[in-house]
Amino acid sequence: MRTIETLKPGESVEAFFLIHRAVQGVTNQGKPYLTLYLKDKSGDIEAKVWTVTEQDIKMLQPEKLVKVKGDVIDYRGRKQMKVNQFRLATEEDGIKLEHFLEAAPVSAQEMSDQLMTYVMDIENANLQRITRLLLKKYQQEFLVFPAASSNHHNFVSGLLYHVMTMLKQAEALCAIYPSLNKSLLYAGIILHDMGKVKELSGPVATSYTVEGNLLGHISIMSDEVAETAREHGIEGEEIMLLRHLILAHHGKLEYGSPKLPMVKEAEILHFIDNIDARMQMFDKHLKKVEKGQFSERIFALEGRQFYKPETLD
Repeated sequence: MRTIETLKPGESVEAFFLIHRAVQGVTNQGKPYLTLYLKDKSGDIEAKVWTVTEQDIKMLQPEKLVKVKGDVIDYRGRKQMKVNQFRLATEEDGIKLEHFLEAAPVSAQEMSDQLMTYVMDIENANLQRITRLLLKKYQQEFLVFPAASSNHHNFVSGLLYHVMTMLKQAEALCAIYPSLNKSLLYAGIILHDMGKVKELSGPVATSYTVEGNLLGHISIMSDEVAETAREHGIEGEEIMLLRHLILAHHGKLEYGSPKLPMVKEAEILHFIDNIDARMQMFDKHLKKVEKGQFSERIFALEGRQFYKPETLD
């Protein structure tokens, strides 16, 4: 079966996909159309449905499985699909939602077990207790939520995978720079994006919640740490420092950080977060590209195109 990852401009396609997002638009002639963002386990593609009725617009909604016939085109350097025919999937088709959900390359259970070894390495009692309490509170969501709606780690268990990759980087950096406080850095990494379990709707057709739009995951998690500390009588400067790491992890005010990093663990957390997010975006986009070719322009990477070398594996 052809996957989104392998589709090329000039090809026709007839396959089932999951609708991740649906955006209604109007042509210059005043006629409605739909932009669908279709997904399978290999990735996603933008698709245009140029002729739609009100019934079609109500039918083609996020989280629906749909069978489409269409043509793949190159639109301004990006792969796009023009949908010619479509219908919703039925029980008789014998397909399931999980067949279309991209997931982390490591099982949630395996990552959860690895995570606890890092929690045990948090030697500061207050930081370990706060981390354990919040992991217990959001245990189910933390195992399955993505880390974003589109840019990076936007797949099942993406949040946990992002955290685990960051912890591995932090472990190596703490060995190189022993002046880093491992307890503070590990706790900050584990909790820095946990607010996304409230900011985002979940792993299927991920969108932003009202709370996510109004508050954002950074302020949500800083407040969660403060509230948990109050509820359990946990006091100490390290709680303030942990909140600072969360508030500063985007690194710059223009990137959404309420505060700039003001301790070295916050600075390192920002760099590790940025490295992991950007590397995942490289992998996500370059896997669609043939050797010797350039990627489409990647908005989250300053709108640049990237080359996939012919001679390097």
